[in-house]
Amino acid sequence: MRQENENTGSDCQRAILVGIQTENEDFDYTMKELMQLVEAAGLLTAGVLTQKASQIHPAYYMGKGKLEELKEACEALEADLVVFNNELSGRQIRNLEEETGVKVIDRTILILDIFASRAVSREGKLQVELAQLQYRMPRLVGFGKALSGQGAGIGTRGPGAKKLETDRRHIARKMNELEKEIRQVRENRKVQRARREKTGIPVVAIAGYTNAGKSTLMNALLKIGEKEEKSVFAKDMLFATLDTAQRSISLDTNEEFLLIDTVGFVSRLPHTLVSAFRSTLEEILYADLILHVVDASFPGHEKNREVADRVLNEIGAGGIRRIYVYNKIDLVDNWEDLLPAGKNCLYISAKTGRNMDSLVEAIREGLFSGRVITELMIPYARGDVSGYICRNCRVLHMEHREEGTYFEAELSKEDFGRLRPYHI
Repeated sequence: MRQENENTGSDCQRAILVGIQTENEDFDYTMKELMQLVEAAGLLTAGVLTQKASQIHPAYYMGKGKLEELKEACEALEADLVVFNNELSGRQIRNLEEETGVKVIDRTILILDIFASRAVSREGKLQVELAQLQYRMPRLVGFGKALSGQGAGIGTRGPGAKKLETDRRHIARKMNELEKEIRQVRENRKVQRARREKTGIPVVAIAGYTNAGKSTLMNALLKIGEKEEKSVFAKDMLFATLDTAQRSISLDTNEEFLLIDTVGFVSRLPHTLVSAFRSTLEEILYADLILHVVDASFPGHEKNREVADRVLNEIGAGGIRRIYVYNKIDLVDNWEDLLPAGKNCLYISAKTGRNMDSLVEAIREGLFSGRVITELMIPYARGDVSGYICRNCRVLHMEHREEGTYFEAELSKEDFGRLRPYHI
């Protein structure tokens, strides 16, 4: 049993973190991550309890001897909450609460709670509520204080006690209503995406592990594009950004692209969240380039990179070109020797602006290499060609003249050759 963070403010809820290692996994990594999640939720880590186990106990997840140790720790450390790194059943939560006398939650409930506290937009709130109900639906029988809804605190945000204590049919009906609303939001996104694709402006998505500095990077790029007044919220904590932010960036070369900031990833991201946030995560799938941001100052940054890569592949973004942006090098001594080399790896500090010019050049190369701005004259009899240009090329200027439709457009190498007969 380890004791942690004893000198933090007294108004914080005091949590004991519990991790049961049951298989060959990066256990220390996930426990450190749990501590970060607890901090992000505004909790004080009063102690940490771990155990290796060949099998889980069906009633308590942990063995009886370890349970006695947990009970003693809860009393000695005056704990308000026990947070398990493992996913618990409703029955296990009820039994553990009866034995310890304090509220018990698991990693998934903690993450869902953080999302509930951070969601700002209506879409974000709908997605979080649906994820909470999807997770809690099979656990209705057995849930105890975690669903009591009495007072404030971690594990009580969201749908609330009255809804969760009604019968399954009522909750299923509520889930159907939420899914219907989210589908409508998804359709609206499709319409917006179609309009965006019609302009031909390429899309860059910022993705990566939570708290890697994605929003700070977005603000740094906005500053370069002289749109600093459209900055997004950025803070040094997990899941600071939940709602997708979109901003247009204009470079001094008159080239323009759309920049999208996305929700951060974390290992063992609950499937209910991945499912509920599908409409948000889908924006990544339509990107021309992904900036995969990695916190270079974090000791386990390569593991974080693997986690985020895995999530990107799982949602279907594996084939999209990506640049690995190792951020926060201002916090790393001898970073040139410590960080991995590679032509698709860049090393920057979004906070100080170091090497941002190299990143902008890499974005330009990734988006606009081989593209040509040219003038075209399309006869009115070839409306099909004009339609193709409007749908597939970036039109800078269009004008109806006596001899046909005049275009100034940015073309790919392939379209430049295909439309050669119409060049003027």
